[in-house]
Amino acid sequence: MRIALLTYSTKPRGGVVHTLALAEALARRGPAGGVDRVDVWTLARGGDTAFFRAVDPRVGVHAVPFEAREGEDVGDRIVRSIAVLKAAFAAARGDYDVVHAQDCISTNAALPCLRTIHHLDHFTTPALAACHERAVTAPSARICVSAAVAEEVRAGWGLTPTVIPNGVDAARFVAAVDDAPGRARWRERIGGRYVLALGGIEPRKGSIDLLEAHARMVGAHPDLADVRLVFGGGETLFDYRDYRTAFDARARDLPTPPTVLGPVDDPKLPALVAEAAALGFVSTQEGFGLAAMEALAAGVPVVARDLPVLREVFEGAVRFAVDVPAIADALAAVLRDRPAASAGQALAATYTWDAAAGEHVEFYREALGSSASDR
Repeated sequence: MRIALLTYSTKPRGGVVHTLALAEALARRGPAGGVDRVDVWTLARGGDTAFFRAVDPRVGVHAVPFEAREGEDVGDRIVRSIAVLKAAFAAARGDYDVVHAQDCISTNAALPCLRTIHHLDHFTTPALAACHERAVTAPSARICVSAAVAEEVRAGWGLTPTVIPNGVDAARFVAAVDDAPGRARWRERIGGRYVLALGGIEPRKGSIDLLEAHARMVGAHPDLADVRLVFGGGETLFDYRDYRTAFDARARDLPTPPTVLGPVDDPKLPALVAEAAALGFVSTQEGFGLAAMEALAAGVPVVARDLPVLREVFEGAVRFAVDVPAIADALAAVLRDRPAASAGQALAATYTWDAAAGEHVEFYREALGSSASDR
C-alpha cells in the first residue's frame, strides 16, 4: 500500500516526532510487510525546507512552504495553514491508498482521511472549535495512542477509536547514558545538577506549576539548593505570550531562576536527557507521554502529573503528584533517593515503533476493506 502521513510542522513537537518515527518504521517493512511507499507531508514554517532531523531516505518528504504574516492572529493562521496544505496535497491525493493525518490542521486539510487523536484540545473561539470538532468527527476512522484518550473520544462523541500506543527509540536514549562528553557539556553549560522539562513553556505543559514546585523544593531543602530547573523545547503554533509573560515575571522573583534553553538540536537531546537528575513531566493534558518514556529509557527518574492517561502508561515506573506541593515533595524524594532505573528501562523497551507500524498496517487494511465494502 502507498501511505501518506500528514503533520502540521517541521519542528520537534510530540506529534511530529511520532509522525516521522512511524513513517520510518512503516518504510522499514517494505513491500514484504505490506508497505510500498511512505511519504510525509507537512507545512514548512519559518523558511524551513526539511524536518528538525534527518529522515530515513526511504521516506518521501514534502515540505509545503508557509510564510509568516506579521500581525496574523492564531485563528487566521490556522485557517490559512489548512488551506495551504490542502491545496498542495490535493494534486497528489490520488497517489496514495492511505491518507493518515496526525493533528487538527492536517486532518482538516486532508479530509477524507484517517486520523490519530494524540490528545484533545479545548478551544473557545468559534473557528478553532469548529476545526477541532471536524477533526474528531469527520475522519473515516481514528487511532488514539492511549486508552484514556480513546475513552474521552467515546464519552464526548460516541466514537470508538482503535488504540495503538506510541513507540519509543529507547536504544538512542540508553546509548546516551554512556555519552560522557555530551553529558559533561550539558552539565558545564547548566552549572551542575538539574531537573529537566521538555516541550516549551505553555499552559498544557504545566510550566508555571513546575517553576513553583522547584522553588518550593529548594526553599524547603537546603541540600537541594544547587539543583537547577531547565526548560527545553518551545515550538508551538499557538499564542502563549500572556502565559510566558506570567512565567517570566514569576521567574524574576525567584532566588533560583530557571534556565530556558529554547529548541534543542536533535543530536544533543539524548545527552541533555541522560544527564538530568530528574524529568518534571507535569502536563495537565497528554496523549501518551513520549518525553517521559525517553527519560525512563535513559535511566532518569520522572515526576509526573497524576492523570488517568499517565497512570495507564507509566503505573509503577514514575512518581505521581497532583499539585505544586506534591510535585515539590516528589522531586525532593527522587533527587535524594534516586530510584532504580530498571523498571523504567524495561517499560520503555516494550514500546517499539516497529510494533506500532505493524498495528498501523493492520488498521490500514481494515480501513481499506471498509472503504471498498462501502462502494
